[in-house]
Amino acid sequence: MASIKCPKCGAPVPFDTGVKFVKCPYCASQIYVDRSGAGFYYALPYMVKENDAIGMFKRWAAGSTKAKDLDKLAQVAGVKRQYFPVYMFKRDLNGVEQVFIETAGSTTLPGLHSLKVPAGDLKIFDPSFDTQGAELVKPDIEMLSYLNTLPGKPKEQALVYFPIWKIDYVFNQKKYEIVLDGSSGEVFSAEFPMRSSTAYVAVAAVGFLAIAAEGLVATSSMLAAAILIAVTVVAVFGAALFVARRM
Repeated sequence: MASIKCPKCGAPVPFDTGVKFVKCPYCASQIYVDRSGAGFYYALPYMVKENDAIGMFKRWAAGSTKAKDLDKLAQVAGVKRQYFPVYMFKRDLNGVEQVFIETAGSTTLPGLHSLKVPAGDLKIFDPSFDTQGAELVKPDIEMLSYLNTLPGKPKEQALVYFPIWKIDYVFNQKKYEIVLDGSSGEVFSAEFPMRSSTAYVAVAAVGFLAIAAEGLVATSSMLAAAILIAVTVVAVFGAALFVARRM
């Protein structure tokens, strides 16, 4: 059950979502629940368990842009479950509802400015909500700091506690971190060990020089140049395949 502050006596007034009028149990005032101005609190349940989060991190680390064998050599140094606060603003833009998400907490963690709140999964955040032992990050950015910059007319605004996994890992004696969306499994990372492109550039450069030289050979013997070019193409392909598997 959500609650709103009584505008007359200041007491917290509980109410069910969907109602427009509620009576203050302390001063008997009738309160109009305006969803465009009320401070609703929601939370998203964790859909990704800890073991699944580590498995998703390993699959992300096996990507083609990551350092060779990062998925096998990365050492997980810490896994933390957190509920991170974001503001959800529903606005009416020429008859069309749009949702804007802004951070409610200061952070340097990657991806938290790009979170997406899935429709239909929101739960009322109250003392009965099970955080599953997650750390609750307190909001330290006022909602008012965003209100004047948003387009359209307000329909609803709320504070949403968003589930994330913060995973720290070590690779080649350097520490990195990722944030994993505890709702969808999406991975965010500001910095990660990248696969070196030096070997690929070297293969390309050697192939270019070889074909250029064979172009000169073609001025005197087309057959010899064709044979040399065929050999070069096979050699470059083989070298590229070797680099892709070993580097």
